Amino acid sequence: MSAPELRICIDESDLDASLRLDVRRGLTSHPKHLPMRLHYDGRGSTLFGELTRQPEYYQTRSERAVLHDRAGEIADALGTDPVSVIELGAGRAEKIRPLLGALADEGRLDAFWPFDVAEGEVRDVLRELATAYPDAHLGGIVGDFTRHLSQLPDHHDTRLVAFLGGTFGNFAGLERGQFLRDLREALRPGDWFLLGADLVKDPDVILAAYNDAAGVTAEFNRYVLYVLNHRLDADFEPDNFEHIVLWDSDTATIDMRLRAMKPMRADVAALGLDVRFTEGEEIHTGISTKFVRGELENQLQAAGFATTGCWTDERGYMGVFLARAV
Repeated sequence: MSAPELRICIDESDLDASLRLDVRRGLTSHPKHLPMRLHYDGRGSTLFGELTRQPEYYQTRSERAVLHDRAGEIADALGTDPVSVIELGAGRAEKIRPLLGALADEGRLDAFWPFDVAEGEVRDVLRELATAYPDAHLGGIVGDFTRHLSQLPDHHDTRLVAFLGGTFGNFAGLERGQFLRDLREALRPGDWFLLGADLVKDPDVILAAYNDAAGVTAEFNRYVLYVLNHRLDADFEPDNFEHIVLWDSDTATIDMRLRAMKPMRADVAALGLDVRFTEGEEIHTGISTKFVRGELENQLQAAGFATTGCWTDERGYMGVFLARAV
């Protein structure tokens, strides 16, 4: 068995430059904003893992139930040919494993490629899966899937790109459309796209998932300021920012913010940036859009995909959509 191929599209200098650009632009804008991805730096990933285990946070459990219960059906819907699977934002590649297992059981898992910005996680996953799937070709892509979709492996067999966990909802509307068009351009007709999406439901259920009783989401949200303190030699006072979650019924979107509880000043030394806050001023830290099935299928169609299947958990909280590039 050959060593896994690793495609490095981004390195620490790229990540540092991106961080500096995002923070300077975000903290000098009105309103102030910071990108959601900064929350997952270091301890943030651990906090998110803890968040997914909170009783209010239905997303991970619901999607896992769909993939566990319906993996065989999804594999069958892909036809009978061998399949090469690429998972965007793979992390530990835990979400996709039921489907990998179903394909492997049928002798149809030709390849698996985790695609993630964290090189260490990509390497760890490849080492782990080399034992689990010794007959599959393994490779990895270290990059930003909003910029490096051209690096998708060009296997001759059918390709399935998976984007799970509801992360698709973290894009703003124009960004979602651009991502879908970029992905379609990177695929051949007949390739597949598997998308996990959080569906519209009772707003109280949604709001509770982002404001759990144990306060893990609040700690996770404030953690972005610790990232700036650590990586950019800033001196934010995270405990003096209140975690705020709002629901916009018109756009079916959760809006997360940090609200200054008093007038404050923060020095971001690495950027030479002096940031001032009035009491009540907010930093927008992320969104999460929820979807109606028909509307999402229309978005996929507009980008060049035909939806062929949708599976949900028993409560209809999360949807897993299978679409084919046309």
